[in-house]
Amino acid sequence: MLVRRRIRHLQRYQKIAAALVRNGFGFVVHELGFSETMTFFRGGAQKDIHKKTVGERVRLILEELGPTFVKLGQIASTRPDLIPADLIAELEQLQDKVPPFTYEEAVHIVEEELGDTIGELFLEFEPLPVASASIGQVHRARLPDGTVVAVKVQRPKITAIIEADLDILAELSRLAESRMAWAKHYRLREIVEELTKSLRAELDYTAEARNGEKFAGQCERMKHVQVPDIYWEYCSRKVLTMEFMTGIRLSEPMLLDQAGIDRTLIAERLASAIFHQILVEGFFHGDPHPGNVLVLPDGSLGLIDFGMVGRLSPEMKKHFAALVIALRNQSSKGVLRAITKMGIVPEDVEEAALRADVDELRDKYYKVPFSQIRMGEAVNDLFSVAFRHRIRMPAEMTMLGKTLLTMEGVVTALDPSFSVFDVAEPYGRRLFRDQFDVGKLGKKWLEEIPDYMDLVTEIPLSLKNLTTFVRKGKLRIEVTAPELSALLNKMDRITNKMSFSIVLLSLSIIMVGLIIGSSMGHQESMLWRFPVIEIGLGIAAILVLWLVYSIFKSGRF
Repeated sequence: MLVRRRIRHLQRYQKIAAALVRNGFGFVVHELGFSETMTFFRGGAQKDIHKKTVGERVRLILEELGPTFVKLGQIASTRPDLIPADLIAELEQLQDKVPPFTYEEAVHIVEEELGDTIGELFLEFEPLPVASASIGQVHRARLPDGTVVAVKVQRPKITAIIEADLDILAELSRLAESRMAWAKHYRLREIVEELTKSLRAELDYTAEARNGEKFAGQCERMKHVQVPDIYWEYCSRKVLTMEFMTGIRLSEPMLLDQAGIDRTLIAERLASAIFHQILVEGFFHGDPHPGNVLVLPDGSLGLIDFGMVGRLSPEMKKHFAALVIALRNQSSKGVLRAITKMGIVPEDVEEAALRADVDELRDKYYKVPFSQIRMGEAVNDLFSVAFRHRIRMPAEMTMLGKTLLTMEGVVTALDPSFSVFDVAEPYGRRLFRDQFDVGKLGKKWLEEIPDYMDLVTEIPLSLKNLTTFVRKGKLRIEVTAPELSALLNKMDRITNKMSFSIVLLSLSIIMVGLIIGSSMGHQESMLWRFPVIEIGLGIAAILVLWLVYSIFKSGRF
């Protein structure tokens, strides 16, 4: 299987290996075994490449290898629990440096996907794209009824290219875990699988269309926020048609000033919208960077591009609230409890070191006014602790962290004195109150009644099975606890010392009684002409010596 895969993707393997060597990672190629089986690259590393940081060299490799690797790098930049902070900073700089594909190719894809000619589908379809990226590009068009729309068209053959690269990455991660200790330690295969799942989701434009409709439903409950309408009859897996929104992007601050727009007001509306999505709806925009947020002519905000979204379950919202409360209350146990419930803590985690890091994190934010706390820094600190101790945070939490970081950067650029915590605090209080809302608790308990009824009905059968196992002698109980062996050894030592002391005390009492009785009667201690005291002393001495020998031999005295 491995040989067939390598033959099928041989040219791509050669490009990957060459990129690694050029950027100073030739040792990885050697450890993977490629240097022995492939004559991929006769040159060496680029001159002075080692003067660049590891993060810079990784970014250069991803950019050189094209769309799949660039997108994976961008997705990886949202996972600070998996990737070290210095590498995250470089991955955030990745840019899609892919030229647009031709108008003819775009028309062919649209016609093939929507089943009609471009002239029948649209009154107008502009030849030049208004935006271009590694997976697709956007054309401005007009529907038969005159509505101006944005048509997002997927790049030709990009799915096949990405799937081939993902197949190669899956094989490389498997090979790396079998040959390199660090890859196995950080569970490289699981990381690649998670990133692959996210990338494949972005290849389906119908999923993005569904996300847009969900956000449209939210806008009915949010003031001053709009999202483009979706035109489903013009959508498919490779084509997405939505309303063309006209406004000033937040990435154009000079135009905002020229239009007389209040930056502080815009910052407040964006922060409020994001916190509402996160803490009320549990479904939020995963990439609210300045290019994806417009200020519309009526002063409201327009959110676009729903390829990356986050979901927060009620349980995860509760754990997030518990974490914030624990930090504010200087409760290390509370922070540890919240982190444990949110993430997957490895069995071999060093609990003392983890607690020390949590204590440091707790002290940093204890009794600090919200206005003085940078949310981005707090989120980075939390995920740094998770990364240091290999705590795998769920994707929904890391997406939340990425969204908060991005949003804070945008609002800070709009108004450096703006504090997102001033907006977040009311939502946090509401979330905390909701945990103790009698109506919601009652509803939750009612929903769980069927589960409890099932449990009750299963108890007799479970007890019967347990009784059967016990009767047949098949019940086996294993108990494990940290430092249990050391505790048992200590108990053995204490027990042996007590035994030794009791034996000596008993011997002393018996011998003293015999001697006193013999002295008071002025008689020799003879029984049927046997010297009892002398024989007793001899037997006792042998027993004591045997007991002492056994205890010292066990090494547990």
